[in-house]
Amino acid sequence: MLGLLPIQGDITAIADSINAVWVLTVTFLIFFMQPGFALLEAGQVRAKNAGNVVMKNMMDWGMGVLVFFLVGAGVSALAGYATTPGASLDVSSAFAYVNSPGAWIGWLFGAVFAMTAATIVSGAVAERMKFSAYVVYAFAMVAFIYPVVSGFAWGGDGLLSSAGYIGQALGGVGYKDFAGATVVHALGGIAGLTAAYMVGPRTGRFDSEGNARPIPGHSVLFAVIGTLILAFGWYGFNVGTQATVLTGEGAFNGEALGRVALNTTLAMGAGMVASTLVTTFWEGKPDPLFAANGLLAGLVAITGACVHVSWPGALVIGIVGGAQTPLVYRWVVDNLKIDDVCGVFAVHGSAGFIGTMLIPFFDVAGFSLNQLLMQVAGTLVVGTWTVLVTMVVLGVIGATIGLRVSEEEEELGLDRGEHGLDTYPEFTAGDEPGALADGGVRVETDGGVTTAFTHFGDAADDEEVDE
Repeated sequence: MLGLLPIQGDITAIADSINAVWVLTVTFLIFFMQPGFALLEAGQVRAKNAGNVVMKNMMDWGMGVLVFFLVGAGVSALAGYATTPGASLDVSSAFAYVNSPGAWIGWLFGAVFAMTAATIVSGAVAERMKFSAYVVYAFAMVAFIYPVVSGFAWGGDGLLSSAGYIGQALGGVGYKDFAGATVVHALGGIAGLTAAYMVGPRTGRFDSEGNARPIPGHSVLFAVIGTLILAFGWYGFNVGTQATVLTGEGAFNGEALGRVALNTTLAMGAGMVASTLVTTFWEGKPDPLFAANGLLAGLVAITGACVHVSWPGALVIGIVGGAQTPLVYRWVVDNLKIDDVCGVFAVHGSAGFIGTMLIPFFDVAGFSLNQLLMQVAGTLVVGTWTVLVTMVVLGVIGATIGLRVSEEEEELGLDRGEHGLDTYPEFTAGDEPGALADGGVRVETDGGVTTAFTHFGDAADDEEVDE
């Protein structure tokens, strides 16, 4: 009878192998967020623009990974070197990953985060931005807008690290943003808000007095399914960032994994419930789109905090993230007069900033004033860089190829105008009896009415138009 054979090999090598496979697995899970974004955004635009939105999502990934491999990852390393006291700009070292097979798994893990930041913007500028203009901006986002910020926060001893210039000024504390509430999501959210402002609102979004008018998306079902796919992928985003499953001594890192998983789940649920309660109180009935976006905002808010805070703190962060979603969205539309189609600033921007700045109040390590100051400083750095560079890039694009399609193309729909197709040919053509007209609004052909349903909580704006 054979006895048990001793495990051969170095335990550290085994742990490294298991951790590498774990990182690959969660990377694939994060990639699956791309179809989630595609469905979420497509559902919130009119039927005549659904193909354009999913084309932008595919371009974010297809072009984005190429750009991030050839340019973006190296720029991120250079941004870290440039903001580290005493460090030199070693270009060859920054781009060494290109020919280093041992670095490629780590590169891919970084790439899916970069693609997420880029994809967020498309939901804000949907239905009127030129496809060519969007592609150029997405290139800039993946090549240097996002990489510079990730280099500041995650690039070794970069600007926002404990050894960076700001960290040293604040007593050696580093910016806490575990999986990118600010570095990824708030960056994408504020970039989207800036872009939506510069492109201008969709035709008909505001009346002659500046009051917002609803432009319903064509499928709440798509939006909610996309939300749930994103929530599934978020476990890769947050729990996957806890990349050490086994320590070098072979111990299972279950407590850290458990904390991240629990906090992510609690904040997700709290965000959805809080947003639903706010819209129910505000409008008298729950709004499925705000429920979906509150769920996502809860996830965004906890993304930077999930490894740092207690579970009661995760509940509070999720509640705040979800509750602020409808309030911030209405403020953006009604006060700023910015047409942010998918509410990306409320979901990704403000939720990310708020969640990151709340970390010191619920940190299991205890409250630190210097940490709070670092969280505020880091938020200001990310926000300022993103807004200013986005304005410059879009300004150049606007002065050269132009930012938005013509009025005729916008009326026709970007699917036809930009891509020469109908995503729903049997519905959007409008030539057959009983068809769905532009935007997926049902038209009764027997003398009935056209019912315009609300979008993003505009319940008071439901209206019926006589034929």
